[in-house]
Amino acid sequence: NTGIGWHEARVPTIATSVPRAAFASVTGNMKKEFTAAGISTPLIASNRINTPEVAEAILASGAADMVSMARPLLADAAFVNKAAAGKPESINTCMACNQACLDHVVQSKRATCLVNPRAGRETELVYRPASSPKRIAVIGAGPAGMTAAAIAAERGHEVHLFEADAELGGQLNMAKRVPGKEEFDEMLRYMVYRLKETGVTVHLNTPLIASDLRGFDEAVIATGVLPREPKIPGQDHPKVLSYIDVLRRKKPVGKSVAIVGAGGIGFDVAEFLLDDGHSATLDLPAWQKEWGVTDPKLARSGLRPGGPEAGAPARQITLMQRKRGKLGDGLGKTTGWIHRASLKSRHVAMLPEITYLGIGDQGLQISRGGAAPEWIACDTIVLCAGQTSRRDLAGPLEAMGKTPHIIGGALEAGE
Repeated sequence: NTGIGWHEARVPTIATSVPRAAFASVTGNMKKEFTAAGISTPLIASNRINTPEVAEAILASGAADMVSMARPLLADAAFVNKAAAGKPESINTCMACNQACLDHVVQSKRATCLVNPRAGRETELVYRPASSPKRIAVIGAGPAGMTAAAIAAERGHEVHLFEADAELGGQLNMAKRVPGKEEFDEMLRYMVYRLKETGVTVHLNTPLIASDLRGFDEAVIATGVLPREPKIPGQDHPKVLSYIDVLRRKKPVGKSVAIVGAGGIGFDVAEFLLDDGHSATLDLPAWQKEWGVTDPKLARSGLRPGGPEAGAPARQITLMQRKRGKLGDGLGKTTGWIHRASLKSRHVAMLPEITYLGIGDQGLQISRGGAAPEWIACDTIVLCAGQTSRRDLAGPLEAMGKTPHIIGGALEAGE
């Protein structure tokens, strides 16, 4: 089995930002050497193989005799059966996010799966047919709402999914635009498939008020989150954008940028702006160059003699947070270092313990650790100061005598 590295390696090997089958060529080289030497031992390729198509391409090329998967079988235990049945569209795809499998393991928690919360809980989360089917409204078609709607419909309820926007997906539509997070599109694809498979009635462009839900037995509020207001004097300045303006509304951003907030969203926005949306995850040679990876036949251990060579950043970025300590400290246990290293290699300034004093034509005025005020000169300021739950329908529904079920970001805003 030719597994290449692990999450402790200084080069990413299994994270979502690694191109699919990025290391299959190493197995292919070994396969050629085996063939030339008359060695018949089968070779197994692994690392970022998450769909039947990727696996089949490796086998068809002759690079390996078999493929190995682990996390994809947490995402969908029926992966092999679905592939054998010729139904790859029905597979719940592993995103290689590590958030609920490896990150849990290194913290001595039970391994499960971000896209399949039943993994490791198959005897606890048992979805039985409803004894008395109900008419259920699910408000909000992000990942929480889509999942709840599909499961309720699968159990036999009549489910209507309402979304104020013109498309399904909620924040997945921003996440999938971040370089290295394209796999979120697979999560959205699978959820849309599940809605169709289970017969959920979808209503797009349909904002609701509480009285619209009188004819339903149950209401599920999955309306997600809103950006948290950092309340900086002058934040209505034309220089200021929200992360939604950048990732979803595609508003123009200047060449020098100050990002307020260094949680997961701040890091995502920084990575998006560094490359103007170009993703090395979809460009294997560019990814190899960025991380200093080459053919092991050309350099020992497959590390380029010149080391990593990150391209020139598209923008000059300053990333800031109010609290003390390392920026990105709350990112994934096995993947956070990748994001920090990527931004560091692109010369992103990372400033902790910042007090935001005001915004003006010069840019953003701050104080570092209580020191004298200074200006961060910039063309654009992007607010990534966290999120707050959006559940404005809950009160009016309770006043009508309906107790709603609140789920997802509407229940807990966790970025």
